[in-house]
Amino acid sequence: MDALLSLLSSFANQLQSPTLAFLIGGMLLAACGSKLAIPDAVYRFIIFMLLMKVGLNGGIEIRNADLAQLALPAVFAVVIGCVAVLLGLVTLGKLPNVKREDALATSGLFGAVSASTLAAAMVALDEAEITYEAWAPALYPFMDIPALILAIVLAKLAGKGKSGSKQNQLTAKQIIVDSLRSSALSALLLGMLIGFVVQPVELYEGFYELLFRGFLSILMLIMGMEAWSRLSELRQVAQWFAAYAALAPIVHGLIAFGLGYIAHITVGFSPGGVIILSIIAASNSDISGPPTLRAGIPSANPSAYIAASTSVGTPIAIAVCIPLFIALAEVVFPA
Repeated sequence: MDALLSLLSSFANQLQSPTLAFLIGGMLLAACGSKLAIPDAVYRFIIFMLLMKVGLNGGIEIRNADLAQLALPAVFAVVIGCVAVLLGLVTLGKLPNVKREDALATSGLFGAVSASTLAAAMVALDEAEITYEAWAPALYPFMDIPALILAIVLAKLAGKGKSGSKQNQLTAKQIIVDSLRSSALSALLLGMLIGFVVQPVELYEGFYELLFRGFLSILMLIMGMEAWSRLSELRQVAQWFAAYAALAPIVHGLIAFGLGYIAHITVGFSPGGVIILSIIAASNSDISGPPTLRAGIPSANPSAYIAASTSVGTPIAIAVCIPLFIALAEVVFPA
């Protein structure tokens, strides 16, 4: 009982973060019909800056990291991405009025990773004074790419069984290349490479680190407005998508927390790293995922999987899962 009360108390404290306030503020602005509009170019620039910061820090630290410690969390990240897709197929895909390709596209998006949610999680951990391996955010592509590949491959296999199906013939190699060339992963991997080779500590601390939280607050405002605007699209498809989008982030995060705990016991993965793994598992791709799935599963309805992710999945991941897994870690890993 004491552990439950401690969990609820910690969860309530985490809900008072500025990051969440900007997300809710954006939703309120959109709900009130505000004409505020932030150009798409600004949004993409902010994403680039946030991921460069994450990549630079990861690259600087990976140079001195124990790669054997990184291996098991990386393997678990791959497993989580694949399991998320398979769970979506056997749950959402079996519900009435849900097409198989729509279920696969949705589960692929929820198995992939959100850069914005990752950035919000890092700020929340810093505010809670929880340390984590600087390479933990680099688990991003290990979860993101396998989830997208598996969703598209399963959709292609299902499409071959339908007469007249014209599934886009993307190969696994093409999916990997397209994912690595996406704006999100390109920025993250470039930052990691520069951080690893050059070790630009002064540039990182004097520029990227200083701007990180300010840019993140603007990003949360944008995402709040986008989430509200997508609700109308979600109402046009089966309500099962909304239910799945509300539950999947929590379920995926709990699976990741369990595997992260195993990594903690076996290779010393830090509690903060377990939280990062859980939150990227709870997130759903908002940058690289949608265009990849549009190309790979063209018969899927974007109003189903993109609206489910943007209007429900992302707010749940940020507003519920971040404070939830920080609170859970404080109970499971007492100081």
